[in-house]
Amino acid sequence: MIALLRGTLMEKHPNQVILFAGNDAGGVGYEVTIPVSTFTKLPGVGGQATLRIHTHVREDMFALYGFLTLDEKTLFERLITVSNIGPGLAIKVLSGMAIDQLINGIRLGEVDRLVRIPGVGKKTAERMVLELRDKLAAPSGGESGVAAASSLSSVEEDVISALLNLGCARPMAESAVRKARAAGAAPEFEPLFRAALELVR
Repeated sequence: MIALLRGTLMEKHPNQVILFAGNDAGGVGYEVTIPVSTFTKLPGVGGQATLRIHTHVREDMFALYGFLTLDEKTLFERLITVSNIGPGLAIKVLSGMAIDQLINGIRLGEVDRLVRIPGVGKKTAERMVLELRDKLAAPSGGESGVAAASSLSSVEEDVISALLNLGCARPMAESAVRKARAAGAAPEFEPLFRAALELVR
């Protein structure tokens, strides 16, 4: 399973690159499908790049999908869990809207906004909202957005995880933790968990 590729860009296109991994990898050039969000941040041909890789294997297919950031890769892997969204459509979705806008659109159920992405019809947009809205953290405003917002401590993330295990939706759990901290709950797990739990009941 390929998880990371580092090498020289031999070709660069809006949805695909060929990355030469060098003599250490036997002089192999890898064809990698990428979203536009990755393309725009890559150096020119001949430059060095490191891509996080999702390896997609089927009986009739072995394909590599590459991303500059962990957030892009994580959101891609969330998207392909949605019914009837394969890797190709997931790349189009990531290419059709900035990550922060995409996450907000899914979390807020903005179907009319999501259908503006090429290849995304109303039913697909509705499935994205239904199956992902409670699994995505609020965007932090930078490159981040899929992973936990940077303003959350590890203890706060543990509390959110515990609330999710109890069936609480992610946005509600996140809001409850923030409110509990703002109300003066101690930053240790148990008191913060108890205070947040009271807010979601």
